[in-house]
Amino acid sequence: MSVLWIALAIVVAVQFFYFVLVFTKLAYHKVPKVATNNQAASVIICCKNELANLKTNLDLFLTQDYPNFEVVVINDCSTDGTKEYLEEKVINHKQLKVVTVEPNETFWSNKKYALTLGIKAAKNDLLLFADADCQPASNQWLKSMVNLLSDKKDIVLGYSPYLPNKSLLNYLIRFETVMSAIQYFSWALFSKPYMGVGRNLAYKKSLFFKNNGFINHIKVRSGDDDLFINETANKNNTQININPESYMQSIPKTTWKDWIYQKRRHITTAKYYKWSDKLKLGLFYVSQVLFFILLILNLLLFDNIIIVASIIVFRYLFVLLSFGFASHKIQEAKLTWMYVFLEPILIIIQFHIFVRNLISKPTLWK
Repeated sequence: MSVLWIALAIVVAVQFFYFVLVFTKLAYHKVPKVATNNQAASVIICCKNELANLKTNLDLFLTQDYPNFEVVVINDCSTDGTKEYLEEKVINHKQLKVVTVEPNETFWSNKKYALTLGIKAAKNDLLLFADADCQPASNQWLKSMVNLLSDKKDIVLGYSPYLPNKSLLNYLIRFETVMSAIQYFSWALFSKPYMGVGRNLAYKKSLFFKNNGFINHIKVRSGDDDLFINETANKNNTQININPESYMQSIPKTTWKDWIYQKRRHITTAKYYKWSDKLKLGLFYVSQVLFFILLILNLLLFDNIIIVASIIVFRYLFVLLSFGFASHKIQEAKLTWMYVFLEPILIIIQFHIFVRNLISKPTLWK
């Protein structure tokens, strides 16, 4: 039965590459010192029936400590009083601009269409994106993100943590968010950027139009953030921002059904990534699945148990160290102590989502 533990050792070696050679890029990353950039910027928030969130969060964007900016709120066919609220709000806030999207049969419930209208309406080249249900961690968010945009850097990838509570679902959502962030931050530092998160993202308007906007994937319901970044980001034009002042916080889903549906929408975009990105992400997930399958088989057969145990201990040693140091960099180190428990649960749920999406696909962005 030596073939099984050899296979296990090969899988662990693959994971060693990811965790030790790639993911530690984030662990050793230092926030760069950059010159203050006071260039005019536009914050873009797309909302659909988000009246309660706008009332709670909009002022946090309007009061950012920055000398020259506007906040463009895109009202995408809302029916909950959002239009009336924004019309009243804009009277007393000169930096607020409202873009109203009328129903369009061709682009119904297509967030990319609404975002395109908002981007066209923005008067500045530097664009920052957030969601209505998000809160900047500080009034320095805008400044921190803009300062990393320069003549050479067209894209800034920010971090978007979820607020904690003590439920299992919350721990799992935050764990998945941290794992995702470690991957896209580390690969960007490895000169292979492949995605960003629309809750906290910055890029130049000129880059948007140079790429013809979302035209290549306009009919894909999701992906206004990751597919655009996948197309346009490269080792030279992309920067990450892990300064705590730049975080964009939000409250996670509170039911398993809502969270799984959210992830089902997000995962539909992965098949449109560049083949090299699909390969590196797919190989990592497959290595996780194979690890647990081979682990169970080796333990059941109870053959070469000392060798198998050594491989397992070695794996968890470098995984926990790598995850711990990388998550510490984005102030999420407390999740390290739950890694062994949360990892297999997340893998099972991700497989469930994959199967569900093969059967039926979610379509609407809201």
